[in-house]
Amino acid sequence: MWSGLSRRGKKLDDTLEDMRDPYRARGAGDPANAAMEQAVVRVIETMRENLGERITVDDMARAAMFSKFHFSRIFQRITGVSPGRFLSAMRLQEAKRLLLTTSLTITEITYLVGYSSVGTFSTRFKEAVGLPPTDYRRLGGFTDTISRDCRRRGLGVATTTVSGQVRPPDTGAVGPVFVGLFPDWIPQGSPVSCTVLRRPGPYQLDKVPPGTWHVLAHAMPPGLERYQHPGDEPLIVGANGPITIRSGAGQRRADLCLRPMRVLDPPVLLALFEVRMEALGGAPQQDRARASADRAAARRAETGQVEQARA
Repeated sequence: MWSGLSRRGKKLDDTLEDMRDPYRARGAGDPANAAMEQAVVRVIETMRENLGERITVDDMARAAMFSKFHFSRIFQRITGVSPGRFLSAMRLQEAKRLLLTTSLTITEITYLVGYSSVGTFSTRFKEAVGLPPTDYRRLGGFTDTISRDCRRRGLGVATTTVSGQVRPPDTGAVGPVFVGLFPDWIPQGSPVSCTVLRRPGPYQLDKVPPGTWHVLAHAMPPGLERYQHPGDEPLIVGANGPITIRSGAGQRRADLCLRPMRVLDPPVLLALFEVRMEALGGAPQQDRARASADRAAARRAETGQVEQARA
């Protein structure tokens, strides 16, 4: 009897955990859900092909062949974010790629990814990625610091600790794992708290203020932390949320299951890889910056040679 209850309890726990990750709780095997996923994928591909154009929710709904209202609800349920926010994240992700793989100016990239103002683009890029576009390019896409969002940790505000287990993916081993606490499903801006693990296992996030948060993690296969083809990284991700923290609450537990990133997942916008190397005792900062600049120059030179050959 108890073993049966234990099995049912474990199944319930697994279900509840999966429900906290929109990337895992999509009703696998359900034909209706599969059809909706295919429609959302079709919209995401349309976004990717037209990042420099003005794309409205009406345009997206037509591509999905849903009504505008129904489409927005379905898109948010499947991806965890609204269509507009997903599109904005894709534009910034493409800007990251162009900064590292081309010699295009900031102004040219601004218009290519759908912005009409260089100032607006630069501000949003820095807010999301953690570096201005020029610094991101100069450092080859790496950063050695991540600022924490301390605005909600006022004097006298009681904070708590969020901890749990990061479980490895079924597909194999992973390298260092970044775990951060964010306001929504897109890993961008300054996390409220974050940590770096050498490998999947127990984690702890301290000084978490009251609010509603999402625990987001990402990693890469061992040896690919300095992947040479930005935009094509074989990322591995995990999520749990939303988690509501109330003032004076005790420690909260939130486990994560890592899995390969999919088309339906919002882009990872933070420049994080150098943080992992820093936390794990990587090269001195001056050497890292020089190596990053050399890698970026080599990629731009290679791209220039390809463009010259095409001309």
